[in-house]
Amino acid sequence: MIDLLLTAFVFAMLAAGLRKPFVLVLTYLYIDILAPQKISWFLLHNIPISLIAFVLAFIGYLYVDDKRGSRFTLRQGLIALLLVYCGITTLGADFPQEALTKWDWVWKALVFAIFLPLTLRTRLRIEAATLVMVLSAGAIVIGGSIKTLVSGGGYGELHLFVNDNSGLYEGSIISCVAIAIIPLALWLARFGTIFPPDWKVKTFAWALSFASVLIPVGTAARTGLLCLGALVSMALRTARRRVLYTLLIAGVGLVAVPFLPPSFTTRMETIANHSADQSASTRLAVWAWTLDYAKEHPFGGGFEAYRQNRLSIDMVETQASGNTTATEVATVTDRGRAYHSSYFEMLGEQGWPGLALWLLLHGLGVWQMEVLRRRFRREVPEGQEWIGPLAQALLQAQVVYLVGSLFVGIAFQPFCYMVVALQCALWSMAQRLRQPRTVAVPLARRRPRAPAVPA
Repeated sequence: MIDLLLTAFVFAMLAAGLRKPFVLVLTYLYIDILAPQKISWFLLHNIPISLIAFVLAFIGYLYVDDKRGSRFTLRQGLIALLLVYCGITTLGADFPQEALTKWDWVWKALVFAIFLPLTLRTRLRIEAATLVMVLSAGAIVIGGSIKTLVSGGGYGELHLFVNDNSGLYEGSIISCVAIAIIPLALWLARFGTIFPPDWKVKTFAWALSFASVLIPVGTAARTGLLCLGALVSMALRTARRRVLYTLLIAGVGLVAVPFLPPSFTTRMETIANHSADQSASTRLAVWAWTLDYAKEHPFGGGFEAYRQNRLSIDMVETQASGNTTATEVATVTDRGRAYHSSYFEMLGEQGWPGLALWLLLHGLGVWQMEVLRRRFRREVPEGQEWIGPLAQALLQAQVVYLVGSLFVGIAFQPFCYMVVALQCALWSMAQRLRQPRTVAVPLARRRPRAPAVPA
């Protein structure tokens, strides 16, 4: 039954896109985020619906869609430059076959991030894209939160729609994205026009936010806890009653601790004591290896370059018995360990130029959203009240992503580039609104004047 419903929904959206080309863009957003072809076990699973929606979205825009107001921004140019650079490093990758496998989805994520802002010409389109992104990721979040409430979850044990440890179905990645969509969901509940803000919409938005907070608990992902801390800090930054909200958040946290599953609290303790946790210790060793690798290969080794690392890790375990404390050191060897950090992922795969491009792309986004937040904070013209809060929500989502990127290799995660595309579209629209509008007035037919009579 689920297979038939998913198939009918996808083909209904594709059919609607034949009349309204922008619906094809929304269809690709939905497919790329939720991946219904993975959930389906028969029909969609055997059809390249992602590629079909990808191609149709471009064709619909090029031949049918209205292009008035479409602009190519500086950050889209940076993404295009990053795309070309990644293509060059892929040609000379240390592991050509594995690099091509990653390149197969990376180029689509980057190309679509360049293309998406061109289609987001109006407020309605920006809102529609944001809504589809939030609801698509929210479908995964809601399912995971229900399982967390029922079973408590656990690291590697919370299976979402599919038993697939990749993309948004990987625990640390979905924890980061779940926290990132909270400000976007709350913005939709306040300024949305597709679903006008009422008690039902606001209740759903807050329920989705609560479900998003449960995802780091269910996945026991340390990244999710750090992302939540980043979001709270960003929210307090603009709050009027910071002390009150800080005390309220602290109180809620203390009350929630006894109800947290042991698997979550045990794993969170390893944040402070990383030397006793093999996963955390391995990350530090991989980062050190990547820095050494970049010294000899400043332009990177292409995608999947981490496969050549060889690591020796000293695990320190301390056991206390009465007044006696015993410390045991064991050496663990490992090889081919992933970067577990977007920053080191970019450094190892794309070298210093690629890392610089990536940092410039996101740093510029933080700056642009902060500019818009401040510009549209007071004395906003009528009809533009939504711009500043959306800029703030996108800024918070990006900061959450950048914090999560410290400990998860999501430098090319498609959802994050969709957030970048929303930022590019909002910046472009704000720049258009700043320009004075000139109205062409037809010249009135002039009557011939009588010659002046000399006095």
